[in-house]
Amino acid sequence: MQLAIIETGRPPEPLQNTWPDYPAMFRALLAPEIPELSTTTISLIAGDRLPDTHEQDAVLITGSPYGVYDSEPWIETLIKFIQVTAKSGTPQIGICFGHQILAKAFGADVGKSEKGWGIGRHVYDIIHRPDWMQNQPASQFALGVSHQDQVKSLAEHAIVFASSDFTPYAALHYPQHKAISFQGHPEFSAEFSCALYDIRRGTKLSDDQVRSAHQSLSAPVDNELVGRWIAQYLKTSLGR
Repeated sequence: MQLAIIETGRPPEPLQNTWPDYPAMFRALLAPEIPELSTTTISLIAGDRLPDTHEQDAVLITGSPYGVYDSEPWIETLIKFIQVTAKSGTPQIGICFGHQILAKAFGADVGKSEKGWGIGRHVYDIIHRPDWMQNQPASQFALGVSHQDQVKSLAEHAIVFASSDFTPYAALHYPQHKAISFQGHPEFSAEFSCALYDIRRGTKLSDDQVRSAHQSLSAPVDNELVGRWIAQYLKTSLGR
């Protein structure tokens, strides 16, 4: 399986020598579930050109410090790429910023949430179970998060399959566009999430927020489960 990973952000500079980049995190997440996985990184933030969708089996869009409303020229280019990719029938996965830009590309409203920053361990209720999740008995799952933007409305034909009070549109399925997305980060270990919050302490986040986030991540997160769902979605979509 050939997966194009669209890199739209990197770990903050103080973490780059200690932690892998986001494409490497996704490879580690998915490789146990897709042994034949082969990935290509397309770094929009480094000026790479987006690929021909017919050259890839699937596309995954990473998280980013940018918002979908920012003026970076590659953001509008990526929106158009998502729309073309959807018409081609190539499966797409979106995580955090990827979740938001898929929603934007398909017609939803995305912006800063009046609830402020979401950090720490968030628990989501599964409210719809697509076919590719039928063999998974979980009724909830937990992920580490780091976001202040949210999807604020549903695009046409979008299906919410996981939700919380803080993030009503936490996981979305677009059957007509062959796409799924998650607001949370299955690629982030609890340790990486905590390191990320620590460097934002005193600037974007208060001491109390960071302390609470650290405490919440002492409970387990469901990265492997969500990685399994993503892999199963890709295999089902590609008929494998």
